[in-house]
Amino acid sequence: MSDKLFTIGYSGYPDVDEFISELKKYGIQILIDVRSNPYSAFFNNYNKDQLSVKLKENGIYYRNFAKQFGARQENITFYKNGRLDFEVFSESGQFLEGVHTVEKSTAIIAFMCAEKNPSECHRAILVAKAFSDRGHEIIHIIPNDITLTQKDIDDELLEKYFPNRDQCTMFDEAFTEEEYIKKAYVLRNDEIGFKLEDLRT
Repeated sequence: MSDKLFTIGYSGYPDVDEFISELKKYGIQILIDVRSNPYSAFFNNYNKDQLSVKLKENGIYYRNFAKQFGARQENITFYKNGRLDFEVFSESGQFLEGVHTVEKSTAIIAFMCAEKNPSECHRAILVAKAFSDRGHEIIHIIPNDITLTQKDIDDELLEKYFPNRDQCTMFDEAFTEEEYIKKAYVLRNDEIGFKLEDLRT
């Protein structure tokens, strides 16, 4: 596979032609849609059927990995404390099936979901994090020629949840940076993970 994996949120690109131009800029050959429901109530051009045709016309292959990487899963064993547990799901057979499929590919791949900001989306907090942990370089594509790495996401979450972590005293419980990062991802999971109570709605 390519040395890099990309992610992108289509809500930052209301014009689908601009979106495709952005993909081409980074040489994306396969777009993997990680939405559980590959349709949009606000951007019809990003519905699975329309988008796959448009991408094909531009030489980009579309794949939907709702089962492998979607944030809404039917199996209730993936839910902990009322939300989809990203760590539990990322260790499941179906998630790892998706990982192995991606890793076998030699194409340049981008994961797509809706949210513009990757730290607000499971594509970064669940999917990209899992690939980063496996040693892959992650590039999150943001509008206006901005990119973020997974390390940038780590730093953003650390500042969000543990802004005073460097001011611990001898009376505070001390954690390594890796432990703080792990806790920060758990806290983010608690905020954005799909709710079990919404599963049947």
